[in-house]
This record gives sequence, C-alpha cells and structure tokens, in this order.
Amino acid sequence: MSNEETGQQDRDSSEASSKPQREMIVSTREERYFRLIVEALQTCTRYKPMFGKGQKGGLTLEEFQQIYGTDPFYHWVGLDSPLVYAAHKAAGGMTSVYRQLGIGSERVFRAVLQDSLSLSTEQVRWSYQIPVAAEKTRTLTLDGRIRFEDIEDSAAKDRIRQWAESVADVLLLSEEMREHMRGAIFEVRQGYKSKDSKRQNADIANASSAYTHFYIPVLLLLSTQIDRDLALRYVQSRWLLLNGTISGNSTNSTYKFCQEVLDYDLAGFFESYSIAIKNELEKVLAALLEV
Repeated sequence: MSNEETGQQDRDSSEASSKPQREMIVSTREERYFRLIVEALQTCTRYKPMFGKGQKGGLTLEEFQQIYGTDPFYHWVGLDSPLVYAAHKAAGGMTSVYRQLGIGSERVFRAVLQDSLSLSTEQVRWSYQIPVAAEKTRTLTLDGRIRFEDIEDSAAKDRIRQWAESVADVLLLSEEMREHMRGAIFEVRQGYKSKDSKRQNADIANASSAYTHFYIPVLLLLSTQIDRDLALRYVQSRWLLLNGTISGNSTNSTYKFCQEVLDYDLAGFFESYSIAIKNELEKVLAALLEV
C-alpha cells in the first residue's frame, strides 16, 4: 500500500490514474480481513449444548427434552423446560463467541503480517517439536512469526530490527540473545481472563522454546482484557506483552506496534468496520438466545 500523501498536489497523470486501483486494493484487503472475523463468528450460530453427553455437535431441543423429560427428577423440578435449553445454549455459546473471536483475530493478524511484510503462509507460522514418548514427538504451532531473513523490503526490515532492539532493552535480554536474534513469534488472543494453569504453563514452555531458537516471544492481545496477575506472570516469564490499547508505544501496545512497525493501521480497520462487525455479532447472539 502506497505511503504517498493524499494531499500532494503535483501528482503526474500516471499517479492520478493509478489512484482508483490503489483504493480498490486497500478495500479488497480490508474486506478480506472483515470476512475472516465474520467467518469465525458464524461458527457460533451452529453451537448446540451437549449437557454432559459428549455427543458430537451437541443436542437439539428435541433430543434435550427426550433425555431430561424421561428423567423423573429433572421432569418433576422442571429442568426439561425449553428455557433451560436456551440458557445452556446461551452460556456455552458465549464461550464459543469469545473463542471464535480469538480465532478470527489470529487470522487477521497473520494476514496483516503477510500483506505488510510480503511473507508467505509458511513464513508467518512457527512450530517446534517436543518428545512425548519413546520415538514419538508432538508438534506445537504458534500464531505468527516475523523472521528477519524473510523480509526483503529494506525499510520494513529496518523497522523490525529497531523494534526488536527496543524489545531487547525492555526485556533485559542477554548479549548472546541480542547477537543471535532471528525475529519474533506471536501468540494472539482477543483477551485473556482464564486462569487455566495448564494453558499458562504451555505458554511459558513456548517462550522457553522461542528463546532457544533465538526468537522473542510476544503475547499480542486485541483487547485490554487480561487479569493483572496473569499479565505479571507472562512478563516475568520474558514474554513481551502487547495490550489492546490505542495509546502507548510499539513495545506495549498492539495497535501502535501494527501502525509503527508493520505500517498498517489495525485500529483504523476495526473502527471503520465496527458497525458491520457489530451487526454480525448481534445476528450470532440472536441465534444463540433462541430456544
């Protein structure tokens, strides 16, 4: 995307004729990001509660009433009511909404990396293997990667390297890490309120593996929703925490990082598509609240 000032008056005729094409490219790019969010959210409309039965795809209202209605106690106390089904559907559905919003955000961020730095799908992903049993391994994958050697644009590479040096100062990284640093890996979340110790321990292990491969681990949040104790634990584990604030700088704000380092206004994208995203979310919520 061109960085020329739109107010420049002395454009030649070729620049003027290319303007509609540039605007179309921008529109197509942001429309693609919007579709990534919508496609993830629409998954929630198919949510059906399982009621402890572990049935793939969940139970329909009729199946629920058959199970609860034939249970004498649940029938006596009224737990076979359609309203109970609706309550379970709404509660579990909200968990699905948060999860799918996170998945959509992850996909958007990865697309921004690809578009802003001209990277391939393979280049923006990072994975590593851990042993799980004799002669068996498990592959763990994180949400995004920036590797210095993959960036061909010199200006973009300079921005990334300068940002990485600033991060090294913030995290008090060793001289060895600074000397061999290859880039950064990203774990993307829409927010992080869960105190699931298993998830935290896995993330801490991911950070250790990232440093082993000379990558800076970055926890990137689209919102400001993170428990204070959680944030402290990640920072103490040498994760760089980028919060979903529109103020701050590129080493503590997701949107400043995108704007100043990736040269893309992600906050502007969400603001310009806010009404459209809200409309889609309301459709999902309405579907979840139906009996």
